[in-house]
Amino acid sequence: MNAILEKKLFLFKEHVGLLKIANHYDVYDPSSKKIILHCREVNINPFTTLLRILFRPYKFIAPFEISIKDLECNEILKIKKGFSFLLPIVRVYNDKDIIIGYFKRKLSINNSFDIFNEKEKLVCELKGSLLGWNFKFLCNQNEVGLVTKKWAGIGKEMFTSADNYMLEIKNNLKKEEPLRLLILAAVVCIDMVMKE
Repeated sequence: MNAILEKKLFLFKEHVGLLKIANHYDVYDPSSKKIILHCREVNINPFTTLLRILFRPYKFIAPFEISIKDLECNEILKIKKGFSFLLPIVRVYNDKDIIIGYFKRKLSINNSFDIFNEKEKLVCELKGSLLGWNFKFLCNQNEVGLVTKKWAGIGKEMFTSADNYMLEIKNNLKKEEPLRLLILAAVVCIDMVMKE
């Protein structure tokens, strides 16, 4: 596993854009304030582009593919979602393009996902607050991670579609645990599926 992924804190900053077609994020180490990862939406086809332009409020149903790379352009993760109308499934792949797990949205008022490993075994629950700004990762009712939305200032919040998220991975999750990769990918999933 890439040493960067062993960190406990990650700050995801979405790129600002008024009428964005693609979503891009930079991931910072909050202690050094340096970029450590790039998340870029890739392989957007013309039909998806047209859908996002003409039906902007329904952008969440469109497919997406996000590539997470380190600063040397080595791909670490890939996150993919197909067309979905109600309960999307978002798949996560490793650097060898092998599936490592997926998220399945639950039908609930508190913005929740079930997280499954590559063997389709439920390993964790991503549970949002009622307003949807805070998300907890719960494994057997133990909190192993937390995502909170960071305030970016009134101008940025009101007039752009950019959001910032802080991810904290708790000490009770081992550094070599594959769930860490799924938790990292979940931040993009939250923004692309729930917040768009």
